[in-house]
Amino acid sequence: MVSNRCKIAVRDELKKLGLHFIVVDLGEVEIMENITHEKRELLKIGLLASGLELMEDKKAILIEKIKTIIIEMIHHSEEAIKINFSDFLSEKLNHNYTYLANLFSEVQGSTIEQFIISNKIERIKELMIYDELNITEIAWKMNYSSVAHLSSQFKKVTGLSPSHFRQLKVKRRNSIEEL
Repeated sequence: MVSNRCKIAVRDELKKLGLHFIVVDLGEVEIMENITHEKRELLKIGLLASGLELMEDKKAILIEKIKTIIIEMIHHSEEAIKINFSDFLSEKLNHNYTYLANLFSEVQGSTIEQFIISNKIERIKELMIYDELNITEIAWKMNYSSVAHLSSQFKKVTGLSPSHFRQLKVKRRNSIEEL
């Protein structure tokens, strides 16, 4: 789950099945009662109809938690990103970062760093489209060491400089799910 709409869809499915929940958060649900096999299957079907899936594989769940934490930090936090992602992920998920990084690469076929960069570039595009911040402010907000570093990474990922992207009439962004 990467949005509030996802959380609402999950709550609705749980309510339809008469299940009482303690927590419905991004990437996890805590249900008060034991769930029968039949209700689990109905929940799985209901979630699929909403474009969501019930995950039971512990490694897949951990990968989704990594993604959710990164997306939350980059796309849904209004504060400037001033943290070391590896330390933050390790602390938040209670696992050694090397383990998390190896697992992520093995399952996703790309690194956590690549996932972070892709999300940061999409957030930068969004901030440029809103046109409320200049590129220096965006670089600071997204924790780049300089405008040159942001510009270099932006061009490497998109093929365009930030100033060229700003000039485009149709600005192309990717949805979070595509990253």
